[in-house]
Amino acid sequence: MDAWDVVIDLGLISALLLISTYIRAKVKWVQKLFLPASIIAGMLGLAFGPNGLGLIPFSEMIETYPSILIAVVLGALPLTNEGYKWKEVKNDVGSLWAYSQFAMIAQWGLGALLGLILLTTLFDVPNAFGLILGAGFAGGHGTAAALGNALDSLGWEEATSLAMTSATVGIISAILMGLWFIKRATTKGDTNYISNFNDLSQDLRTGLLAKENRESMGEDTLSSMSIDPLIFHVAIIGAIAMLGYFLSSLVERIFGDVFIPEFAVAFLIGLLVKMLITNTNINKYLDNNIFKRVSGGATDLLVAFGIASISLIVVAEYIWPLLILFVFGLLYCYFLFRYLSKKFFPQYWFERGLFTWGWTTGAVPMAIALLRIVDPKLKSRTLDDFALAYVPIAPVEVLIVTFSPLLMVAGFHWIYVLIMLGIALTILLVSRRVGWRQPPSKDSQGNPRHTRPDE
Repeated sequence: MDAWDVVIDLGLISALLLISTYIRAKVKWVQKLFLPASIIAGMLGLAFGPNGLGLIPFSEMIETYPSILIAVVLGALPLTNEGYKWKEVKNDVGSLWAYSQFAMIAQWGLGALLGLILLTTLFDVPNAFGLILGAGFAGGHGTAAALGNALDSLGWEEATSLAMTSATVGIISAILMGLWFIKRATTKGDTNYISNFNDLSQDLRTGLLAKENRESMGEDTLSSMSIDPLIFHVAIIGAIAMLGYFLSSLVERIFGDVFIPEFAVAFLIGLLVKMLITNTNINKYLDNNIFKRVSGGATDLLVAFGIASISLIVVAEYIWPLLILFVFGLLYCYFLFRYLSKKFFPQYWFERGLFTWGWTTGAVPMAIALLRIVDPKLKSRTLDDFALAYVPIAPVEVLIVTFSPLLMVAGFHWIYVLIMLGIALTILLVSRRVGWRQPPSKDSQGNPRHTRPDE
């Protein structure tokens, strides 16, 4: 291996991303699936790469890129957030936080429980097998890479391929089933902001933005005579990811068996850097939108590399426990969308329920994609409220990904399940007690309104 192998890998995946963008823009039946270019690129890489037909000469390093890129993505996460007030989180978006936090924690806990009770007995899989559900569905490819990397370091080498498979199945299910939900809802009158599925904009179908719909990626905050503004922001994120790696390695060298994943350390460093720049004059020379674009680009690469690196042999070996786990996960997510969302959001249950369906099956990007279909102008404020609600959710997610594999492998699997399900149940009880279930307002005829009370 040398530096050119990395450059070649990046060039090959870049070519696949370009081809996939063209396919999404031009091929009608692909447009109907609403698959992101990164997913298409990953599938092409899987089909024609070393794990498929062997026509694309990726190096052996392809399996390590996702674990590096997740440190970049999570290290950048705190930098992409605007300032917030905890009072706003509590008062304005309590119901969305409770619903979303319950959905995520219960998915991890129930997946682990299913694995321990059923799958380990029938198929002799590792105790941590059930974690693949939460990592792939609610977590997405980034979390799948993180969990797979952690379990691999603890002795389960097949975990990364299985977790990436879970994330890929989750995203495809999020889109295909989500589109079916939308088509049914438009005919039944459950949607509030669209009446016909066929009226979707060309921008959404092709992925190409018309000139009038384009937004700026960010502002120049420094003179290019000194340093290019983009590389300045990239440098900050790169330094955070590097420190995450070095500090994680240092802890492992000092404490022996103690392993803290690089992505978790990078996230903590990102929080410290965010605090530093917020309380100094540096803040006015940084642009959150640029940080988001860098993080988004790293996520696209992570997804494409992650899918392309899936070992089909490993998937075939675990096919039956995987199918049982995925079917259970989809039924659980459907229950959340179809029934529980009505308890928390009776005024606009479909939009918020669909958003959470996308998140709990295909991660946040899929949730946003589905929401923009049913709420093109974001009038339901679901995305705004979720941005606030995610502030306390993000560190919980990082803690789960960090400590779940450690507890499961160390023999504390039943304690882990009890903790997760206990927290999930507590959230349900507290949300009911504090009134985070919003009663529907009514119009002049006494019928329930489907919009926010302040509209």
